[in-house]
Amino acid sequence: MTNPSIGARMSARTLMKLVGELDPARPVYEALAERIRLLILDGRIPVGTRLPSERELAAASGRSRTTIVASYQLVRDAGYLVSRQGSGSRAVLPGPGQDESDSRAIDFARAVPPPVDGLRDIFARMGERMVDALDGPGFDLVGNLSLREAIAERYTDRGLPTTADQIMVTIGGQHAISLVAHTLLGRGDIALVEAPTYPHAYDALKRAGARLITTPVTSAGWDVDRLVDALTGARPALAYLVPDFQNPTGASMPTEARARVAEAARSSGTALVIDETTADLNIDRPWDDGPFARHAKRVDATLGTGVITVGSLSKSIWGGLRMGWIRADTTVIRRLAQARPAGDLGTPQMEQLLGEQIVRAMPELLARRRALLAEHRAALVRLLGERLPQWTVPFPDGGLSLWVQLDWPGSSALTSLCDVRGLSLVAGPKFSLDGAFERHLRIPFTSPIADLERGVDLLADSWEQLTVRRTRRTAMSRMPGVV
Repeated sequence: MTNPSIGARMSARTLMKLVGELDPARPVYEALAERIRLLILDGRIPVGTRLPSERELAAASGRSRTTIVASYQLVRDAGYLVSRQGSGSRAVLPGPGQDESDSRAIDFARAVPPPVDGLRDIFARMGERMVDALDGPGFDLVGNLSLREAIAERYTDRGLPTTADQIMVTIGGQHAISLVAHTLLGRGDIALVEAPTYPHAYDALKRAGARLITTPVTSAGWDVDRLVDALTGARPALAYLVPDFQNPTGASMPTEARARVAEAARSSGTALVIDETTADLNIDRPWDDGPFARHAKRVDATLGTGVITVGSLSKSIWGGLRMGWIRADTTVIRRLAQARPAGDLGTPQMEQLLGEQIVRAMPELLARRRALLAEHRAALVRLLGERLPQWTVPFPDGGLSLWVQLDWPGSSALTSLCDVRGLSLVAGPKFSLDGAFERHLRIPFTSPIADLERGVDLLADSWEQLTVRRTRRTAMSRMPGVV
């Protein structure tokens, strides 16, 4: 069992905000227990966190203390909560043998494609070239010059003139986002994010001390007027956007919208952090606007154009390549290099030698990646249409997943049930700041097709079970004399 001895205390108000609305067709204590279990399972309640007392939660939720006591007991029985006299209840994860989810058969939680076809050949060709890493420094803060030149050439080829001194190599895209957040944000600064959005990005912004505000995005795209109003009205210090095949919706921002957003950010002095880690995952979108930063104009001497672009090899090539980069004005790169030693001392040289070869082979590798994603996207859309026709299933023209709309708000309940049946999922509320999106579920199409088939079968069976249970409870609640 995970050690519950460390961790912060969560207030009753914060917990209820994460819990969100409960299924009215289920007993309150059961629905609340299931939601708390899911919040611990997917990390929204970190392991070791001390939960509010039953009395505090009862007062904040407007429920009886008996209901809260029963709910906490269910969470304890499932192995996700440990209570000790005098120290309260702390979140834990079950140890081996305590939960059937320890041996998951199918992973729909992570949008991680297999290594792209052709990557093994590049690995094999490196051979003795890897010893070249011994000739350079053991580490450096901005990255290998040859690799930075290769990345800069890709931006230039896509319509954004770039030099090597505008590139910093990082240990993946998430590292890049975190480094930017901790360098540019001060405690209490306002940061704008999309809703829904990539959870680890908003986590990084919050850890940097930012106060987050949101702007909506759906599978159909952004409400650009609201986005521009948020930029000009709130004047956030930083805005994090994913304009190409947005995670999780799959939407892409049109050219004219990008120009408006870039101008609004320039006028408000907002640094735009543009996540383009999914930009290379175009399956059949008929247009390509190039890097978002093409629309940027100079802001000031400190921020330059005010657009900071994050890229990565993890989603387009292979998740095992923990290599990313930041493209920004040289003044910003210098600030990041000065701040970086507090967290790490640079990207390993051997990985960078390999990375240069991969970046230069990107056109051929990406063509193969698109072919695989097209096949798997078509398979998943077909399977969902056959087994779950009541769901609204989009057909994105790129990315790695579908942002599916359910026919009733049961994303968290479905995730919990599937987890114990051997299918791991991430519920819709994980992609929000406030527990929203219970009607949505992100389903990646990156797994082998055989796993997609088995996974959709499990999804359909579990959803049918939940729907029958919900219908039965709704009917019982309407019977005379039933409370």
